[in-house]
Amino acid sequence: MPDLPPPPALPDAFREILGPQGLLTAPEDIAPALSDWRGLYRGEAMALLRPASTEEVAACVRLCAAHRIAIIPQGGNTSMVGGATPEARPGQVVLSLARMNRVREIDPLDMTMTVEAGLVLARAQQIAAEHGCLFPLSLGAEGSAMIGGLLSTNAGGNTTVRYGNARELMLGLEVVLPDGSVIHGLRRLRKDNTGYALRHLFVGAEGTLGVITAAVLRLFPAPRETATALCALPDEDAALALFRRFRAADEGAVRAFEYISGAGMDALLATIEGAVLPLAAPARHYALVDLTASREGAGLAALMEGVLEAAMEAGEVLDAAIAGSEAQRAAIWRLREEQPEAQKRAGASVKNDVSVPVSRVPEMIRRCSAALTALIPGSRPVPFGHLGDGNIHMNLLQPEGMEPAAFLARSEEIMHAVNDIVRELGGSFSAEHGVGRLKTGMLAEWRGGAELAAMRAIKAALDPLGIMNPGKLLPGG
Repeated sequence: MPDLPPPPALPDAFREILGPQGLLTAPEDIAPALSDWRGLYRGEAMALLRPASTEEVAACVRLCAAHRIAIIPQGGNTSMVGGATPEARPGQVVLSLARMNRVREIDPLDMTMTVEAGLVLARAQQIAAEHGCLFPLSLGAEGSAMIGGLLSTNAGGNTTVRYGNARELMLGLEVVLPDGSVIHGLRRLRKDNTGYALRHLFVGAEGTLGVITAAVLRLFPAPRETATALCALPDEDAALALFRRFRAADEGAVRAFEYISGAGMDALLATIEGAVLPLAAPARHYALVDLTASREGAGLAALMEGVLEAAMEAGEVLDAAIAGSEAQRAAIWRLREEQPEAQKRAGASVKNDVSVPVSRVPEMIRRCSAALTALIPGSRPVPFGHLGDGNIHMNLLQPEGMEPAAFLARSEEIMHAVNDIVRELGGSFSAEHGVGRLKTGMLAEWRGGAELAAMRAIKAALDPLGIMNPGKLLPGG
């Protein structure tokens, strides 16, 4: 898309659409929207648009299309791959969905909730709970991540093993297309066999095909019984063996099964105030097991104790702490959820959000850890993540004493070292974070040929001007 100077009267035109609260142009006001959470990217924008309705979004998009102004949709700005950060060039606007945060409808009988794209995930969870329901999507950034961004990236998180990714939790979408027209697809149907399922085009498209403004979300019965444990393990194979034991005992009860490396736990305990390991001694590997049931009297405590006892007898579990209260459960989960923040505080890190078949997770962790320490002696592999669905964050911390800039300069080498092994194991170079700006160069190598050609054809058909979130997802897009 050519860089064209914006018309001088454009801010006034936006202000007429959005009102005084809907347009920010002062550099200090728009600065937070111009950089990503990790601090990898910083871009430029002439304005931050803050529409309060779908009609205002559509009017802004039509105005941008008329003047070929690039639009960067932004939710909570929690992307790990720069997916919501503008490029470093003029003539762009960031379109924030933060003011569109209403729950339009909730139906506990139909088990659906229709919400706007700017609703924060934690608030969606809370509202569902107030109506006796569960919205199960759960991840570390749920206090700031918004529904539109979560759908745009097909977010995964901790409960994918039981409930699926964001895509599986969505029934219908309302989307503003790049020409300003609106797809009114907020249908609550479980079955609707009427042609192309257009809603699925926009889930995982990272804002490159349109702006998600509202969604119909699936709800589930609220948990009535839970059981949570942190387990110390002798090795990676024991983690997989333990997961298999719980799945065999009651697959439907396993809400989450998370892996944490010993190095990652050590970094967390050293940097996160108030974090406590509820075990007798540190270990080299850990698993967090979370069980839930929607009926009382499900016997989850007995199930947890029985499986862990058998695993200990088999040498697969060295020690375990079972939460005896909600406070203890939250404290155990904190040891998992604070892993990204702990790594941020422990020094520079390179993040590898990868997935492999569940059966190959132990091999992937071992081989990648060995390859990374051989590549950069003294570096600290700190893998953690969703063993139950095959998604591990194969992250690497800088060696102690090494300059962060020198370490980060080797990011490409580090990512390729991991990806080479992941490819051999039949995996993916991006499991739940998306492609964004960080990994566009990898897409052609992994999804080339007819697959990439089809993506480009869809992009060209829906966004012929190339104004939607340029520089993200597609190579050269």
